[in-house]
Amino acid sequence: MLELLPENKAVRKIAAYYPNCPDLLSELYGTVDVILCYSVFHYIVAESNMWNFLDQSLMLLAAGGAMLIGDIPNISKRKRFFDSSAGKAYHRDFMDTDQDPEVKFNCVEPGSIDDSLMVGIVLRARLAGFDAYILPQDRRLPMANRREDILIIRP
Repeated sequence: MLELLPENKAVRKIAAYYPNCPDLLSELYGTVDVILCYSVFHYIVAESNMWNFLDQSLMLLAAGGAMLIGDIPNISKRKRFFDSSAGKAYHRDFMDTDQDPEVKFNCVEPGSIDDSLMVGIVLRARLAGFDAYILPQDRRLPMANRREDILIIRP
């Protein structure tokens, strides 16, 4: 994958199983300007240690550095959408049915990212001294009605 990216003097490519590469990471602590994790965070949650990923990423950021965890599928946001009149109409149109979607609140959904996890990430980053925000996606994006982004900035 790294070979597909163009060469750039300002970019250093490191082939590793991130974040389980402490020997490579330690020399970079506090020096990284930008971390972009787009549309893969749900795989980290399902297959790795999400808190280790977050902690290692935060330690990498330089002063003024930013991390965007983008396109996070949030099951709580999805439920709120499908419980709304707009969400019901969207579902009926998309599924070509006259039935409303079935929405169940207050239930355990293993492996899903929900509001508690989103807020937990923001809270962990803030308690570590970072500014952190949950951001809505642009409404023109196809899954904006169920996905969110998290922006973390080292002051």
